[in-house]
Amino acid sequence: MNHLEVKNLNDYKKINVGIFIFNEVEVLDFTGPFEVFSLVEYNNEKVFNVITIGEDDKLLHARNGLKVHSDYQFENHPELDILIIPGGYGAEHIEIKNKCLLNWIKEQSKKVQILASVCTGALLLAECGLLNNKRATTHWMDLDRLEKDYPKIKVVRGVKFIDEGNLITSGGISAGINMSFHIIKQLIGMEIAVCTAKRMEYDIVIK
Repeated sequence: MNHLEVKNLNDYKKINVGIFIFNEVEVLDFTGPFEVFSLVEYNNEKVFNVITIGEDDKLLHARNGLKVHSDYQFENHPELDILIIPGGYGAEHIEIKNKCLLNWIKEQSKKVQILASVCTGALLLAECGLLNNKRATTHWMDLDRLEKDYPKIKVVRGVKFIDEGNLITSGGISAGINMSFHIIKQLIGMEIAVCTAKRMEYDIVIK
């Protein structure tokens, strides 16, 4: 994987952002990044094509009863540039045992240019072995578990996100929004990141 580089926004293809969704996914884990990337514009044109991906074609029940249906499934989604793996109860207790999902994540990790997790989505990346010998973070309530269950990972506390080049992990829930703005800043610059945040009335601090 290599970092995306958008050097000239006047001459580019839309960047495909896929967000995996599943039963008991934490709502803001996936809707936060979805909102951020969906709003980014340049010359009144959308920069990102944001889609949701589920394992199969079924109605899903996110945390607290929100019903959602994915745009695509594992077998028919378009080629992705960025893949975001959210967290929640479904990630840490259900999907972490899903071999089909873990194999799909491993396969996508070889194809996408940025693989990112929100909250306990980091546990899924860890279970795939993708965070070995790298720094990573997750929801503060699950940092101890990440450290104990995956000793090859250098767990970082007290941060919104950790950027390891092509692998980015963020803290819990709302931290996925900060991570999304960080990715936008890296790809297309601070000005557009700040403009998008202002449109959302979201206060961002981007290093």
